[in-house]
Amino acid sequence: MLYHLLYPLHTEYAALYVFRYITFRTIYATITALLISFILGPWLIRTLSSLQIGQTIRKVGPESHFHKEGTPTMGGALILAAIVLPTLMWADLTNLFVWVTLLVTVGYGVIGFRDDFLKVKQRSSDGISARTKMFWQVLIAFIAALLLYQSGISTSLSVPFFKSVNPELGWMYVPFAVLVMVGASNAVNLTDGLDGLAIGPMIIAAGTFLLLAYLVGNAKMSGYLQITSVQGAGELAIVCGAIVGAGLGFLWFNTYPAQVFMGDVGSLALGGALGTVAVITKQEFVLVIVGGIFVMEALSVIAQVVSFRFLGRRIFRMAPIHHHFELKGWPEPKIIVRFWIISIILALIGLSTLKLR
Repeated sequence: MLYHLLYPLHTEYAALYVFRYITFRTIYATITALLISFILGPWLIRTLSSLQIGQTIRKVGPESHFHKEGTPTMGGALILAAIVLPTLMWADLTNLFVWVTLLVTVGYGVIGFRDDFLKVKQRSSDGISARTKMFWQVLIAFIAALLLYQSGISTSLSVPFFKSVNPELGWMYVPFAVLVMVGASNAVNLTDGLDGLAIGPMIIAAGTFLLLAYLVGNAKMSGYLQITSVQGAGELAIVCGAIVGAGLGFLWFNTYPAQVFMGDVGSLALGGALGTVAVITKQEFVLVIVGGIFVMEALSVIAQVVSFRFLGRRIFRMAPIHHHFELKGWPEPKIIVRFWIISIILALIGLSTLKLR
């Protein structure tokens, strides 16, 4: 919005030429998201508390979580507002990639909102059925992937560390993109089990993809680094900047001991956004590295289910894996910070793929 209103005036006011630069708009999208979080956060927490919209704790979970019963949830609505508003303010709204990313982010946020609402209404940890939730996630991802496919985006894959390996997917690009978006969304959702556990790695991953989106969208830089160039993908740096700002603002209230939980409205939306950015920037496999914490959490659940179903025994004391460490006696803050440290290491490894090719 500001880009379209102010940049055309640069011929009369030279200072407004700065709106042309993605770097400038990304910085201020991040700051705007942070300010929105700080301003609206206390009000939202008070509102959720007054409406008695509190977290319902599963009785099969760790006993250390029982005292969190009633903590305001659905705080992800704050994250959504702090992502969408700055993006609309600072991004080029003629860019299809921006709208596709917002479609998945908001769409998944609506699914999560419905799920959280049912949990609060029924005073239960059960919300939307897994089948219904998956149906809507796949449908939204399919629409987004189809829009990208019809836009003429490259349907080849970029394989980290191998610059000459670019398998062509053709029409299979659509189901592959759906898999990435849905998988990322649910992986982040599974990670959201401790105070600040999901939002910390999300901030790190979004910051990493901010840089990747900028490089992929810059023809000279992508050519120098020998990575797939995607014209227009640079605008996604603004979306990622908004995610970073929104995440930092939310972490202010979500850090241990949390004043508010994001709920599915936040976790599903954040994961969907990250997966969509990875698909557009052709960095789907790098997402597996950078988002390694999310992958590890998802795989721990899958391994637990498969092992119990076919072998009759559990691999972990409890899944997702962060609960396993809790039951081993690790204090919650220690688990959180150590997972953040691992996320930083994985982000650095992900960025190293730009040169190790």
